[in-house]
Formats: sequence, C-alpha cells, structure tokens
Amino acid sequence: MKPLRARYARIERRALELLRRADSDHPPVDVLKIASLAGASVHFESFDDDVSGVLIRNEHGTAIGVNKAHASVRQRFTIAHELGHLLLHDGVPIRVDKNFRVNWRKGGAANAPDIEEIEANFFAASLLMPKSMLTNATRLDHFDVEDDVEIVRLARLFKVSTQAMTFRLGEMFRSAAFG
Repeated sequence: MKPLRARYARIERRALELLRRADSDHPPVDVLKIASLAGASVHFESFDDDVSGVLIRNEHGTAIGVNKAHASVRQRFTIAHELGHLLLHDGVPIRVDKNFRVNWRKGGAANAPDIEEIEANFFAASLLMPKSMLTNATRLDHFDVEDDVEIVRLARLFKVSTQAMTFRLGEMFRSAAFG
C-alpha cells in the first residue's frame, strides 16, 4: 500500500540502521558496500540520458542498474535512492516474459510529487549525508546556508552534488526550526 505521506522518522532510522551494519561512521559512505549488505547487486549500464537508474526484484535476486554516463555523484545518489525503494516500497509488477517488479529513477525525480519518490530521495539523502556526519563535518550552529564555499567543501567530502548537499542542509535546518 502506498503511504499517504512521507514517513521521515522511519526512513531516517532505516538509513542509520544500514550505516551501523556497514560500520560507516565517516564520509563518504560506501554505497556499494551498503547495497551489497541490503542484498542488491549494482550494475552500471547504458540508459537513455533521462533514466538515472532502475531497481529490479525477481525470484533470482535484486539488481540496481545505474546510468554509467552520469556523474559519479549522481550515480551514488541513484544507488542510494534505489536502495530506498528496495527497503521502503513494493514496486510495480511488469509483465514481459516473467513476473518481476521495477522502480525507475528518472531525471526529474528530485521534484516528484509522488510520495514514494519523495521517500526514496529522503532515504538517499539520509544515507549519504547523515545528520551526525554533517554535524561532525561542520559547525551547523554557525553555518551560513549561503556560504557556497562551505557547501562545495561538504559536497566534495560526502561525494554528493552541491544540489543534494544544499537540499539536505535546507531540510535539516527546516526540521530543526519546526522541531
């Protein structure tokens, strides 16, 4: 059943649980190791440019396909995003020659109104940029959200895009402001 709203606290707990299992306590998070721990193999493939990745689950296992033409930071986010789908959502069945379920990550997913896409993006951000690691990496109590130099430094440290880092920091400051 599709959730009615994003389940942020639950999602963050799932991400932290995976990080603990992977003994990951400093950036950058080894997303390939975490995918393996979650039971997913990762394959870098050629896709149309607007497809970032795909999650396929069937009786033989789970595979994440990632667009090999995309930047490495986008590939890392795509893997984490697909892991979010794997751990949080059922997927949709497709019938070709066999039964299997698939979740596609399209380029416009960051702005998606679909709750499952919002949850998968939040999971990816929570996994790649956990609050505790961000707090250790910078002084958030004195952080200037318009300090582009610091955002670029953090993005490089965590091996994410500056856009992903900006969204994550904005989300953290909003959640802190509203309790």
